[in-house]
Amino acid sequence: MTIDDQICRLRAAVNELEAMLRPVDDERLLARLGNWSPRDIIAHLVGWNRAVIRGSRQLLGGELPFYDVDPGPDYAKINARFVAEVDSTDKQELLSELRSSASELAGFLESLAPDEWQRLTEVVLGGERLSVRATVDELIEDYLHHSLQIRDWVATDGAESG
Repeated sequence: MTIDDQICRLRAAVNELEAMLRPVDDERLLARLGNWSPRDIIAHLVGWNRAVIRGSRQLLGGELPFYDVDPGPDYAKINARFVAEVDSTDKQELLSELRSSASELAGFLESLAPDEWQRLTEVVLGGERLSVRATVDELIEDYLHHSLQIRDWVATDGAESG
């Protein structure tokens, strides 16, 4: 895989999430599906797009990314912050911010040399050395997870799916 391949995967993941959100009206955008609403999921991903840029810079500088310092269980603390920072409830505005933040991340990735992008840094978390490539791969997987979650929720007409 190359940086360009990863950027294509990121864009495809954003497009997939948008497709899953098309049938979600304004009222259902704010309805809970498990712990979060679709609005919260978008806000969460906007936050992570930007956090991965900052965290990747920290990684490349030999530092633990800020979001790994005291994230809480399953990153609950940082996720709550990201959800709160994006306060819009307008679907088009939220999706525009999602696309914009994903474009910022893609631009950051394009600025990296391939060896910076894939290099295992000296930063270790959970016994594993971290890399920008793996960090972005995890974010893309989160997009895919949430796309499926929303798809299933829409298929059950918005009933809680836990």
